[in-house]
Amino acid sequence: MSIDIRMTGPLFDGRAERAMEQACDDALDDLGAYAEERVLMGTSAHFKTRTPYYETRITTDRVSDEEALVHDQGVIYGPWLEGVGSRNYPATRFKGYGHWRAAKQAVAVRGPQVADAAVRRRLPEMGG
Repeated sequence: MSIDIRMTGPLFDGRAERAMEQACDDALDDLGAYAEERVLMGTSAHFKTRTPYYETRITTDRVSDEEALVHDQGVIYGPWLEGVGSRNYPATRFKGYGHWRAAKQAVAVRGPQVADAAVRRRLPEMGG
């Protein structure tokens, strides 16, 4: 008597692993886009006179396979707008808008849901 066992499917032929890597990449991209969107929502809500320069400088870059960076490309008055510059409260009464802090908090709260949605989109490829 002999038994013939064949292991087939996404788990055994590498499709599940590739789909999981893609899901992680998708989650990182989605989280970066969500963070950028929240920063831009903060600027549009707070800026009385909107000029496109600062808002067009806000971008998301992939720093590594595991990290995305949302930044304002070093705009000189960016820290002042946020309220963390050396010329804020002691020098002027302007305390900043806090749009970056608000975006960070929003990502901390909603980030797991955004990442979960990215993984769920790839589940069929993983065989789930």
